[in-house]
Amino acid sequence: MSSEWKRRVRLFVQRFWQPTSACMTCMPGSWSNVLSLAHWTIALRTGLLTGILAILLTFTPAAKLYANRYGNALIVGCLTALGDAYAHTSHYRIPVLEHVTTGVVSGLLALAASYLFEDRARRIRAAWARVFG
Repeated sequence: MSSEWKRRVRLFVQRFWQPTSACMTCMPGSWSNVLSLAHWTIALRTGLLTGILAILLTFTPAAKLYANRYGNALIVGCLTALGDAYAHTSHYRIPVLEHVTTGVVSGLLALAASYLFEDRARRIRAAWARVFG
């Protein structure tokens, strides 16, 4: 497998877990229904669609935004909002509020992950070493 496709596979995995986690967080009653198959189905559908859209974006000039931490978070947030809007109707009274909230949370997860996992998770390893010696 070429290095470009390895990068795309890694990108898909990243863009799959962030929207899925954000969707599970933003759906009403998500924490009380963590074991709900219906919630997981919607969250996985959102993550899958966002991951596919992220891969399709790598074939366009917008792929340059993935190199920048904030551009990456912006792209992930927007793609998640689109994926969530396509995956299901909003559970909130205001129709787009859940989708926008899910996109914002996903963008924040992407931003936090880029900060924590850069340089082979140097910050996490340093904190672990300080706590556990």
